[in-house]
Amino acid sequence: MNNKVLHPRALEPVTLLMIVLTSVVGAIIGIQLITTLGISANTSIVGAIFAMILGRIPIGKLIEFKSVHRQNIIQTAISAATFSAASSLMLPIGIPYVLGYENLVLPLFIGVILAMFVDALLLYKFFDTKIFPAAGTWPPGIATAEAIKAGDKGGKNAKVLIGGVLIGIVGSVLKIPMSAFGVAFIGNIWALTMFGIGLLLRGYSVQLFNVDLNAYYIPHGVMIGAGIVALFQVSFALLNKKSAKKSEELSYSKDAKEIRQAFGVGFIAYLAIALLIAILGGIITHMSFGMLIGFIVFATIAAFVHELIVGIAAMHAGWFPAFAVAFITLIVGILIGFPAPALALLAGYSAATGVAFADMGYDLKTGFILRGNGSDAALEKEGRKQQLIAGMLAFAISAVVVLLSYKSYFAQDLVAPVNHVYAATIQSGVTGDVAKQLMIWAIPGALIQLIGGSKRQMGILFATGLLLVNPIAGWAVLVGILLRVIFTYVTKGKRESEMTVFAAGVIAGDALYSFFSSILKIGK
Repeated sequence: MNNKVLHPRALEPVTLLMIVLTSVVGAIIGIQLITTLGISANTSIVGAIFAMILGRIPIGKLIEFKSVHRQNIIQTAISAATFSAASSLMLPIGIPYVLGYENLVLPLFIGVILAMFVDALLLYKFFDTKIFPAAGTWPPGIATAEAIKAGDKGGKNAKVLIGGVLIGIVGSVLKIPMSAFGVAFIGNIWALTMFGIGLLLRGYSVQLFNVDLNAYYIPHGVMIGAGIVALFQVSFALLNKKSAKKSEELSYSKDAKEIRQAFGVGFIAYLAIALLIAILGGIITHMSFGMLIGFIVFATIAAFVHELIVGIAAMHAGWFPAFAVAFITLIVGILIGFPAPALALLAGYSAATGVAFADMGYDLKTGFILRGNGSDAALEKEGRKQQLIAGMLAFAISAVVVLLSYKSYFAQDLVAPVNHVYAATIQSGVTGDVAKQLMIWAIPGALIQLIGGSKRQMGILFATGLLLVNPIAGWAVLVGILLRVIFTYVTKGKRESEMTVFAAGVIAGDALYSFFSSILKIGK
């Protein structure tokens, strides 16, 4: 069986044309959203619907878009272009601009473009491993896959999905974070419970304890502690060759040796990018040789850690605190004593990593489901390859779109709102007391992560909740978990598939509402 023929190619003329068109549109949408509203919408569902419509036009090659695999390629492209243009490119380069270092914008832009490609390539290497299993939740990926499947097959699941979509839209209209509600039905209960508790504690800490957690850097300290333990857990899983080999050969398509090689290549790549940014940015003249070496090593480690933490949070919860984790990197950089120009580059470099990593995880999860959950190894391998090609093309297109447009946006003072937070922090600095707070609160973060283990990631998800200001999402997660437990008990676990489809519909409905409401706000 020739699976390379069975799976459509991203570089087929008509498919390539649609990749280019949707990527340009996705990149423009991403830039508009991040600079006007400070958000980046998930356009996967929109791309999938567009491809479905194309497949129903009885004109020549367009009929070929009835293939769920072609639809998957298109959704991969528009999603990659939207997230990368907004969060991997436009947001980072706005940091030096806001600080008045316009000469650093282009050097950082070159660096974050390279980091974006490395980001996606590493997820491609890590996907379907013990660290980032294909069987992991990756909620937006499930939502997109179920939407495509329902559009292709119809039937009972289509009705369940449509019902979920309608509930997702209605809930979103009522300002309820329905993605958080939907995720509760399909994610790891332990991880999501900690996520919900973290959201509630952050949201009500002042009312309950008369303490602003953020003012004492408690969320940041908890994330640092959980992140350090998570890195040790990942390292142990890779270095424990006997257990890794035994489990991964049975359950995953890639073994520990391949993961170690990817880690090595990734670290070298991030190190080279950090060095390149330092050279192009001219910050060599601002630091001693020892400080320069420290900057390059710290920036490399920060980029890698940021990527892993964002990826873990995205896989389990579908939410990732990319901006907040980058802020932690910035705080530590200030405490180390890096000069302001170096801090601007450090914050931008760190913020750029993780987003493409997470988005590629969502897209590969969609493909994994559509290709039969790995039942055909050859088809799965070829499908991932075609998705990677589509994603890389989208990244390249988004880079061109940002390059051609960022000056006009900056001239109108249109930058991501969070850029002003980074800039204000660099300008004002932090005191020595901050380091003390970070170390104190790193201890409970480390303990929670250690107790939960690498499979539950309780510390990372708890810290993620603490870093986000959205208490309603906390209630949505916990109520969803409660309903999930009740449903499973009543049905004796015999209707898990319907629950998954319903959850996917809720998430898809929330994504659709968020996307179109954001577009309308921009129009106004």
